Amino acid sequence: MHQADYDIIVIGGGHAGAEAAWAAANLLRDASDDSGGRHGRVAMITLDADKIAQMSCNPAIGGLAKGQMVREIDALGGLMGLAIDATGIQFRMLNASKGPAVRGPRAQADKYRYAREVQRLLGTRVNLTILEGSVDEILIEDDRAAGVVFVPRAGADQPREQPTALRASSVVLTTGTFMRGLMHTGTSRTPGGRFGEAAAVGISANLRQLGFELGRLKTGTPPRLDADSIDFEGLMIQPGDDQPQPFSDMTLSRRRLTSSAMIDETPAAYERVWDQFPVIDQRCCWITHTNAAIHDHIRANLDRAPLYNGQIEADCGPRYCPSIEDKVMRFADKTSHHVFLEPESLDTNEIYCNGISTSLPADVQALMVRGLPGCERAEILRHGYAVEYDMVWPHQIDATCMTNRAAGLFLAGQINGTSGYEEAAGQGLLAGLNAVRHLRGEELIRLARDEAYIGVMMDDLVTKTPREPYRMFTSRAEHRLLLRADNAAPRLTPRAHAWGLIDAARWTLHEQTQRDRAALVTYLTDHATDGLRLIDWIKRPEVDEHAVRSRLDRDTLPAGAFDPRVIAGVLSDAKYAGFIERHQKQWQRVGKLESRRMPIDMDFAAVAGLRNEARQTLDRFRPATLGQASRLAGITPADLTVLAMSLKGDGHTGAALSAAST
Repeated sequence: MHQADYDIIVIGGGHAGAEAAWAAANLLRDASDDSGGRHGRVAMITLDADKIAQMSCNPAIGGLAKGQMVREIDALGGLMGLAIDATGIQFRMLNASKGPAVRGPRAQADKYRYAREVQRLLGTRVNLTILEGSVDEILIEDDRAAGVVFVPRAGADQPREQPTALRASSVVLTTGTFMRGLMHTGTSRTPGGRFGEAAAVGISANLRQLGFELGRLKTGTPPRLDADSIDFEGLMIQPGDDQPQPFSDMTLSRRRLTSSAMIDETPAAYERVWDQFPVIDQRCCWITHTNAAIHDHIRANLDRAPLYNGQIEADCGPRYCPSIEDKVMRFADKTSHHVFLEPESLDTNEIYCNGISTSLPADVQALMVRGLPGCERAEILRHGYAVEYDMVWPHQIDATCMTNRAAGLFLAGQINGTSGYEEAAGQGLLAGLNAVRHLRGEELIRLARDEAYIGVMMDDLVTKTPREPYRMFTSRAEHRLLLRADNAAPRLTPRAHAWGLIDAARWTLHEQTQRDRAALVTYLTDHATDGLRLIDWIKRPEVDEHAVRSRLDRDTLPAGAFDPRVIAGVLSDAKYAGFIERHQKQWQRVGKLESRRMPIDMDFAAVAGLRNEARQTLDRFRPATLGQASRLAGITPADLTVLAMSLKGDGHTGAALSAAST
């Protein structure tokens, strides 16, 4: 086999793969070949380069908890926020009437432009090579990742190409729904990870040979309709916000990366302007609904539904984004479910039917769709389908995304049992960061549950094996008062700067924003209204961002002196200050437990007094800290006491704990 060398290899071109390749390429920019040559130190392997970052399901980014995660990705130098800001066609703040901790920014995307924008951004990295083809084998030597066996994509009239050994010190595997992917519409079964694309077959067998425990999950997608065949006249309109809010701080600065732009652009390459956010074309969505007749029609055809007739072998589907047939059966008392009609692109007539994901036969789907108000004459452009796929149970990775079986092998995205573009992107960024740190021999990064939603997700995955596709919610985060969309940059950008993830322009913008926040706090502290300091006045429930801006205007401050995000962040900090102080006191004791490290090679069988069930559970999940161990199902307070005493009495462990606490 021909042999080529890279530092990092990323397998898969979905949202996890894109973020992993972007992060790795940015971190390795100083080691790149600046001559613009084709070969660099990072390789992304994908079946079809034109499908990188394709939105195979819902054409949207963000939402409740997911929006906070996109803001975190942006604060860490990721590309998702940049891409959706450039290609979004409707921006809405969900839960706008509630507190900032549970608000979720969301945007409808032009799904074709979004994919092209991600591809364009990746193309600005001269040290990133995109290879079309598949991977049949991951090379493992001495329990460490050593590269992959790559099979180049064959041309239309060419036979299968010869395998190539690609060597690398770190490999990131992001297979999405493609590992032995099988699509279902009624009795029709088609191998593939999504519509029109083949499945990846060999990698599943290879992972089993390497000793990984695989599972099988299911997800699905709804039919797409022709907009010209829908009567929107009587439907409820769902418009975007009058003042759209972008995801990326760099969008507000009007900085645009071009094909010649490098990561180390000077701060002068942007201007701080925040009075307008140029959405390309704000479009409406519409709301329709199912009815009793549709539900009866679905029940009458359940014997033809792959999810119910045994045709689908997957362990479970997504509980929080169920198929319409699942909704009808699980919520039998409901006679109606909302269906959101969402445009997929400015350049096509495709309408996404959010709420009726299905694998029912085509004829059943047609009658179901035409029973929806406004869709009596609707034409289906593409029928819905379910897809089942292989994944790796995530107790076999740790919170860095690295596998326990092979050092330097990282897993990210749906292969870990998650669902959603945002969850995949967050894992991809973390995997790309840690792949480079592994290459350099540096300590791998773990984000704590009180640091980021990404940290909550990773901790959940490695301590609670998902039996259904994992989706992020604000309710999963016990520290959600700290993990708001408006403070993502203050939380994470300094860390991203220390790790080398962000460029000079973003860091300069961040520093200026922090100076602005400090200046605003000082002003509010030094000025009063009716004998009350403004910093205390803004804590009142009736005081909102508009009231603060009006007060600043009355005080004759220069127009636009403060970025609206600065005002929003300071306002949230003030309103939550008392709650956060109480929250932090409650968690101080828990934090001591959380930070106590456990040796990666700890022999649980040798821990006297530990129950057999606890030994088996701990040996399976290999928690990195006592905090993680405490969240494992079947671990009791008594087990934790035994573990803590064992760690205290182990000189080796004591040294490790001392290092971890510094």
